[in-house]
Amino acid sequence: PFGHRLQTTACISASLVARFARATLFGQTLKKKIAFVASQGTNASAAITSLVKVYGTVEPADADVIVALGGDGFMLEAIHRNMAHGIPIYGMSLGTVGFLLNEFEEDHLLERLDQAETETLRPLHMLVTTDSGMKQDAYGFNEVSLLRQTRQAAHLQVSIDGKVRIERLICDGCLVATPAGSTAYNLSAHGPILPIGSGVLALTPISAFRPRRWQGAVLKQSAHIHLSVLDHYKRPVSAVADAHEIRNVTEIDIVVDPEKEVTLLFDPNHNLEERILNEQFIP
Repeated sequence: PFGHRLQTTACISASLVARFARATLFGQTLKKKIAFVASQGTNASAAITSLVKVYGTVEPADADVIVALGGDGFMLEAIHRNMAHGIPIYGMSLGTVGFLLNEFEEDHLLERLDQAETETLRPLHMLVTTDSGMKQDAYGFNEVSLLRQTRQAAHLQVSIDGKVRIERLICDGCLVATPAGSTAYNLSAHGPILPIGSGVLALTPISAFRPRRWQGAVLKQSAHIHLSVLDHYKRPVSAVADAHEIRNVTEIDIVVDPEKEVTLLFDPNHNLEERILNEQFIP
């Protein structure tokens, strides 16, 4: 009987310890301040209303983590809006693509945030000169693109680190993609898929006419890319960094900005590195 009481006491103690450990962990998790942001889509609007009721919300500047609800377009928007806060962003897909996002699930969000893996992205910085002489800049986490504005093909001169590599590229446009953006517009333009952490960029022509066989280049992340627009009055060109467009461009300088970064959070079984690798084996 005495041994039985000891065994029972030990079981009760173990149960209490386990409950206390779970309560402590749960209490620590509850202290995480979440800022929910969502696109204007019907599904995203309904989801944010439901999630806020369960988990509460704070302003992004006051949060420990930002949870973005929508598609890849909205995720990029959330990244740009909150880059200055230096707060990690966890996206859940309620859009059409969701490459930068995790699967949507209302339950177990706190546990998923605790177990998420981080990926740090640094943006491309473009400095543009327009035909009026004005200089403007913008950042792109996916890509920076030069695109023709009219029926006329663009004529571009391509220089890398101060050396002219192509005197006249005749094309619909040209883009520079990061590894994270290499599976987006870059892939549609037949550019290479770049592994995360590879330290390289893709320079990819869009429908190149001359040189006809030039299919682009893979450059070091430290490269300074300069594109000049030839015959810019006759053949106007716009520059686009993610969703920010500047029209009537005469020249553009593109570099990776090492001083700016954003941290994205991904579920361990579906991180960004695995997605990019998997993309290369999709038929």
